[in-house]
Amino acid sequence: MSAVRVLYLAGSGRSGSTLITTVLGQLDGFFAAGELRYLWQRGVAENRPCGCGVRFADCPFWASVMAEIPAAAPARIAAGLRTRLRMRALPALLRRHDRGAPALAAHPDDAVIAALYAALAGETGAVIVDSSKLPPYGALLGTLPGVELYVLHVVRDPRATAFSWRRRRGLDGAADDRLMSRPPVWKAALLWLVWNGATLRLWAGRPERYLRVRYEDFVAAPAAVTRRIARFAGPDPAELPFPAPGVVRLAATHSVAGNPSRHRVGTVPITDDAEWRARLSGRAYTVVTAVAAPLVRRFGYPVRRPRRPAAASGRRPNPQEG
Repeated sequence: MSAVRVLYLAGSGRSGSTLITTVLGQLDGFFAAGELRYLWQRGVAENRPCGCGVRFADCPFWASVMAEIPAAAPARIAAGLRTRLRMRALPALLRRHDRGAPALAAHPDDAVIAALYAALAGETGAVIVDSSKLPPYGALLGTLPGVELYVLHVVRDPRATAFSWRRRRGLDGAADDRLMSRPPVWKAALLWLVWNGATLRLWAGRPERYLRVRYEDFVAAPAAVTRRIARFAGPDPAELPFPAPGVVRLAATHSVAGNPSRHRVGTVPITDDAEWRARLSGRAYTVVTAVAAPLVRRFGYPVRRPRRPAAASGRRPNPQEG
């Protein structure tokens, strides 16, 4: 059996990974799977909507994939992943990686997880685009037999991500009693630093399997950056889904879990959501910059705040962030 090629989007949340994953899912030879680390909880156990709009259990695509996987208790697998991937286990994971040992110890559930990716590859014949982001889960995928892992490190200005986390946003369009988490800006900055730093440490030393892309650069030149990503991880696409500059044409995907914007279809504008530049308070900007400072300059972001606009633009928030 040939290896399953997985393009893993790693880094911090609210960095544009949902839009980039959905765009890649429009290309021949790529399948936008969404955040597969949540499949067992949000898909199988909670039956939340697939990217195509129907509930997970009612989606013919996922029914076909799951039929190829050994029977397993989804709640057990989800709980096991939460335990194995928790942040406090990250230092030990990185030490094992630095010694050249497997980053995560083998686990009985790994066979079922590997079978999931094999079933997806068998169903689609494509590169599996997994936007789970969490570096420990990417490290886990790298230990699975039959998985050929490529890492796309998606980075966004930490001040923008901290501002985005403060917005009220439902899970898959759910009511307010099921909102996505809203960490304070200091915590959002810390998560940005930890997850991006871990991504660098795990994969930046392997340039043949690691590519870093800033969301701001994707917004500025989406066609060029999309083609660069595709050539890195798979076939050079014959066509790109950009009918005009600054817009993308999106068809429904079968992504599981992730930002609710994964459900958007049609012609969608690609814009840099710059509302944070006007509305992020001076104190919050200073706090985020101080916490994220070790990587801010490394990724090419300014430390000092650019001059703020005279007034907020009033533009609606960009729903494309991931």
